[in-house]
Amino acid sequence: MSGNNSFQPPWYFRSGQVQTILASSHFRAWGKNPVRDAAREIIIETPEGVRLQGYHSSRGSAISRGLVILLHGWEGSVDSSYIACTGKALYHRGYDIFRLNFRDHGSSHHLNRGIFYAVLLEEVFQAVQQISRMEEEKPVFLVGFSLGGNFALRIARQMRHAPIDNIRHVVGISPVLDPQKATDIIDCQPFIRKYFLKKWLESLKIKQQLFPDVYDFSELFSLSTIQAVTDHMLDRFSDYKSASDYFKAYSIVNNAIEDLPVPTTIIAAADDPIIPVEDFYQLKLNHRTKLIIHTYGGHNGFIDG
Repeated sequence: MSGNNSFQPPWYFRSGQVQTILASSHFRAWGKNPVRDAAREIIIETPEGVRLQGYHSSRGSAISRGLVILLHGWEGSVDSSYIACTGKALYHRGYDIFRLNFRDHGSSHHLNRGIFYAVLLEEVFQAVQQISRMEEEKPVFLVGFSLGGNFALRIARQMRHAPIDNIRHVVGISPVLDPQKATDIIDCQPFIRKYFLKKWLESLKIKQQLFPDVYDFSELFSLSTIQAVTDHMLDRFSDYKSASDYFKAYSIVNNAIEDLPVPTTIIAAADDPIIPVEDFYQLKLNHRTKLIIHTYGGHNGFIDG
């Protein structure tokens, strides 16, 4: 475990809020991207019949250093700027790229009647398992951002019982550790709250339009906080008795990821406006897990120019 101040952006990029905004800015993803150009859509179906959408960008006849699976954050997608930019950088460095959409993210709402919950680890684990088997002759690296970082770390934990042999390293960038804290913090920041709330409600509208016989979210559209929408969603459309129970089900605080069986790196920033840095210092980690905390970087940022 270590603090690390090697990331030193220019002074005008040092604000955690600025870094967080730039992480998802469409300006970053402008221009030609060989990952998008080479992408082939793949629909992965789990044994339970869940279908998840992904995009595989192979280097073709060029020598590949391995496959990197990228997991986006909540209400992000395979086209999020931080996914596109990371994929492009790694592709140029010799890696094949697989960008996976969670259920009901990107353009995948039509694939499943059921709605997305962050507790749906098994379907994402099975997708990562299948993707890794597709490239069984290559080393595989799993990288997740924000909620995707939370998924990546839980997948690493699940590998204690169901190893994925060719996964060589797992990386969680700005991973959500305590979902209740993150929700409270988002709801206290008007700009960030409006950003996530707008995206979530737009996503639910799409789901309702696709499955009008199953979903009526009309009561949600007047709610003004993430917590309020969460409470209503869980009450109407889940078996969870409370948001507290739901959040605890995918929380990874304290010793929750202490015994990861695969080399893992967690990257965070002290100025992350969503994930409290003290929660990272309270993690109990084994010798295979490295914690890097930069002074700057915001949430999913780490942009130096």
